[in-house]
Amino acid sequence: MKIILNKDVINLGEEGDVKIVADGYARNFLIPQKMALPFTKGNVKNLEQKKNAIEQRKEEKQKGALSLKERLTEEAITLSMSVGEKGKLFGAVTPATIVEELAKNGINVDKRKVELPGKGIKVVGEYIVNIKLYGGKNAELKINVKPLEQEVVS
Repeated sequence: MKIILNKDVINLGEEGDVKIVADGYARNFLIPQKMALPFTKGNVKNLEQKKNAIEQRKEEKQKGALSLKERLTEEAITLSMSVGEKGKLFGAVTPATIVEELAKNGINVDKRKVELPGKGIKVVGEYIVNIKLYGGKNAELKINVKPLEQEVVS
């Protein structure tokens, strides 16, 4: 089925794109969720009228992604984690942990856009994490994982 996207849909396309998807996906998910419209003459005319506004929003998203990239490359996060023998963490550093720490610094990122190196972070050390941004751009974030300092009780 041919559709016109109303919103950005992850792994499918951006607002205003014309895509061909499975009939069930369009009828049962995209159209009821108001993420897409059927490809008809009326909807195509409507899309042409909204073209300038859509392009303007895409430009704003692009500028936002560039400014976010600058902030992330300047930013360095230090995480204090509980460790066992040989510097192994009890648990692991997850994308949710990174997003939570970034939120404390006023940076909002979706956890699905955080790519951890290798099979994840499970040992104390310094790492570079890749964060996907709008328009295929990526930002590198430096993360320093250190042992949690134990309080000495006297």
